[in-house]
Amino acid sequence: MDSGNSSSSSATTAHPIESRAVFGVWVPLLTPLHGDLSIDTTRLVTHARWCLEQGCHGIALFGTTGEANSFTVEERTSALEALLAAGIEPQRLMIGSGCCAVPDSIRLTRHAVERGCYKVLVLPPFYYKNVPDEGLLRAYAQLIEGVGEDRLQLILYHFPKMSGIPISAHLVRGLRARFPRNLIGIKDSTGDWTSTAALIEEFPDLCIFPGTESLLLDALDAGGSGCITATANINAGPIRMVFDAWLADDGRQIRAQEAINRVRATIQARPMIPALKQTVAHHLDDPAWRAVRAPLMALAADEGEALLTELEARQFVWGAHRAESNPQE
Repeated sequence: MDSGNSSSSSATTAHPIESRAVFGVWVPLLTPLHGDLSIDTTRLVTHARWCLEQGCHGIALFGTTGEANSFTVEERTSALEALLAAGIEPQRLMIGSGCCAVPDSIRLTRHAVERGCYKVLVLPPFYYKNVPDEGLLRAYAQLIEGVGEDRLQLILYHFPKMSGIPISAHLVRGLRARFPRNLIGIKDSTGDWTSTAALIEEFPDLCIFPGTESLLLDALDAGGSGCITATANINAGPIRMVFDAWLADDGRQIRAQEAINRVRATIQARPMIPALKQTVAHHLDDPAWRAVRAPLMALAADEGEALLTELEARQFVWGAHRAESNPQE
């Protein structure tokens, strides 16, 4: 199953969700680092492949979880080149390209679409606060027109807790009216079901994704498209199981949702990026994975041990319950 393609290899009739521009479980990929804190593209490629093998429909490269705004434009474009050179298919990638400077966003987005990566996840310019919707609309318009590619598929990134800049329904309506071919979706990282439900209700033609798997089943039931979730870096199989069980309507989805909620709560109770990297480092027996760029800091030894103990108590198993259907088929 390929979320970039409306066709299905199954002999059964495709579910309506599979006709959407993008759907399913997407992982905002962690960014592994060398000792000098440069991007370790070898580990990046290996981890990307593992997440896809475990059931992710696709990879969001340089979202918040990937420490996007700790890296330069050149570092981000080089990392994308490495994934593509390793054979990761462009349609399986969603590129985070939102920067404070609109010209940087244009550079990142143009680089992506020129390589066939048409799905982009774009934060609003986030330094200046309390800006009017008209200013945000102009910024997004400058991006879309600056790239000048009809195949561009824009996913708005609504994460006001981090960016300080909310994506209002008024802004979405304005962008949809002006760029109906380019605006395809919204990632809602508020973690607030009321917010996600309101977006799904008002914009049923857009692909709406909560930024946490804890809302996956609710979102799917309401008409959402899946989730884009950090925890898929360590728990992709069970998250994909929820999606597949919902798709099959086979009765497994509620218990599967409860299981992934327990893992999410354990990770979310700590600084999420360091906690995820600590978990990967432990299960791969690879301490290099713990590295983060300042101002983030790796978990202290006692914090890391407490995290791993709690995950074990929550019955977390690395690589567990690989999805029954291979999303690459």
